[in-house]
Amino acid sequence: MSIIYLIINILQTILWIYLGISGLYLFIFAVAGLFPSRKDYSNVPDFRRIAVLIPAYKEDNVIVDVARKALEQDYPNELYDIYVIADSIQPSTIRELKQLPIQVIEVKFEKSTKAKALNAAMEQMSSNYDICVILDADNVMAPDFLKKTNQCFHGDAVTVQGHRIAKNMNTPFAILDAISEEINNHIFRKGHRRLGLSAAIIGSGVAFDFKFFKNLIPTIKAIGGFDKEIEVELLRKGYKIYYRHDAIVYDEKVQKPEVFHNQRRRWLSAQLHYFGKYFSDSVYSLFKHGNIEYFNKTFQFLQLPRVLILAGTFVFTIIFVIINLLMKQKIASFLWLGLFVVIVLDVAISIPKRFFNKNMLLALKYLPQGIVLMTLSLFRTKGANQQFIHTVHGTADNLTSHKN
Repeated sequence: MSIIYLIINILQTILWIYLGISGLYLFIFAVAGLFPSRKDYSNVPDFRRIAVLIPAYKEDNVIVDVARKALEQDYPNELYDIYVIADSIQPSTIRELKQLPIQVIEVKFEKSTKAKALNAAMEQMSSNYDICVILDADNVMAPDFLKKTNQCFHGDAVTVQGHRIAKNMNTPFAILDAISEEINNHIFRKGHRRLGLSAAIIGSGVAFDFKFFKNLIPTIKAIGGFDKEIEVELLRKGYKIYYRHDAIVYDEKVQKPEVFHNQRRRWLSAQLHYFGKYFSDSVYSLFKHGNIEYFNKTFQFLQLPRVLILAGTFVFTIIFVIINLLMKQKIASFLWLGLFVVIVLDVAISIPKRFFNKNMLLALKYLPQGIVLMTLSLFRTKGANQQFIHTVHGTADNLTSHKN
């Protein structure tokens, strides 16, 4: 019996330490995110030339509307251009796009990726720009997005992430997806910047110094995890990633369970891939060069998604509280209960107040299904990072209201 007790205690100690480190890490940045954002911008009214790049793979449903809305910016018309990178777009859609005052770059690949599309565009574009903005084919910029992003490019800034929020919350899974993104915005962007660290890149609604990006993009070969590879490359070379919380880009949230599953499978696969590829190097760089930013990023790859941390802690707390009470280990039970409270706080304080309503309560009924799908994704990550998994989008309409 003593051997069984020993095995149980070793197992729960390992699990508690892993979940405890994750919980403490998230708690620090969740609390930091409650404070006002750092002012990562200047009020100097210099208007730079901006190229807005929209890679569109089989996005006939949305791309014309998105391109049209991209022209509605409160920014000097002569100082920004819209480029749609049309990959496998129907001829009729191409004709509609060419009727708009935008640039259309047609591309075709045996195996399409976002990096290939952007590389092809940069090769054909003029270099007469100061900034390039990357959007997904379903993204709609708030009217002042370019103006606010432009203000951030001063000093040593080469990358600025905007605040991507939900464009639609018309299904329970769309609401859950929107909440998940806002938790990440709070912890990994706002919270990190408040403590002086780099914000995480999402992959769209992000802006780069044009010349810097033109030199960077040929080195990016990612099929999945395009944003993660760029982020790691920036941080390992010592660049800072800034964030502007009030520069809004609306993004379509997934509406169906199967799309949710495929998307999370792709994300988890990329996360595991880049952890294996860069973690040991980041540890070396931390001790050799003091590169905290690079190590911090690969440490994030080691963590499970927030919802799985919450669900896992809930399940293990129930199991080990019961076992510890039977084993008369009250302190261990209190440690599990305390850890669960901390992780609940991590999530609760990271969700914007506007989400606490009847719709969120209705959506929470589908959270167990989401947790099951994400858990299954953990066991189906093999190869997902090496194939292009396309997410089909709906329309450019149905923008949700937003208050900071």
